[in-house]
Amino acid sequence: MIEPILKEGERIDGLPAQNIRIIQNPDMFSYSLDAILLAHFASVKGKGSGLTVDLGAGTGAVGLFYAPRVTGQIKLVDIQPELAEMAQRSVMLNQLADRVQVIQSDMKAIFDVIQPGSAETVLSNPPYFPLNDTTKTNNDPHYEMARHELTIDLPGLAQVANKLLKNNGKFYMVHRPDRLADIFAAFAQRKLMIKRVQFVYGKAEREANMVLVEAIKSGKPGGVRIMPPIVAYTDTNDYTPQVKTILYGQAWSK
Repeated sequence: MIEPILKEGERIDGLPAQNIRIIQNPDMFSYSLDAILLAHFASVKGKGSGLTVDLGAGTGAVGLFYAPRVTGQIKLVDIQPELAEMAQRSVMLNQLADRVQVIQSDMKAIFDVIQPGSAETVLSNPPYFPLNDTTKTNNDPHYEMARHELTIDLPGLAQVANKLLKNNGKFYMVHRPDRLADIFAAFAQRKLMIKRVQFVYGKAEREANMVLVEAIKSGKPGGVRIMPPIVAYTDTNDYTPQVKTILYGQAWSK
């Protein structure tokens, strides 16, 4: 791998199981376990030769972690220039420039660059928190945009994913369980039929704090599968064997 020149405040974090490294700056934005679990949860259709689009890619973690599983092109879309620039350097670091392109753009404005109906797979780790009169946003503008629905909300995200996908293409998203009703409603109105749901728990005996969702464009209604849960941490705050395998085990199956 090519060693990059890091800017002030930056570091390189990696996912050993996928042999992928990501440049990030904790003062701007850092990926967390939700990005890893989303990339692991997403299935690969056929030989994985179709187009994959990562919406709201940030530093590119989800799309880059998914990249070793597929052979097709991947496009990482993020509105923030600083994060897109970091993602581009991570693409170079992992020697994936032949397959992975970074697009710095509002995701609602990408259809001059990405043809509607061309994506086999869409991935997204979007902002979790809706805006309302009582919303308290983060003081840091990078985290504020990453965590709050400032530039796009759930219905808007579902609309973009629907427009990108081929018929029977798949949309994978990680979100908060307390938004599950909103997710089902937004997806159903845009012909994204939810087919798999997996809950993630910080620790056993606690409420779920993440939900992973798979939906198919123009799929048949019904037939939702609730997958076995993921528990992230033990009582002693170590990763569980299940999560250790995802992070440090063999490369994920294709």
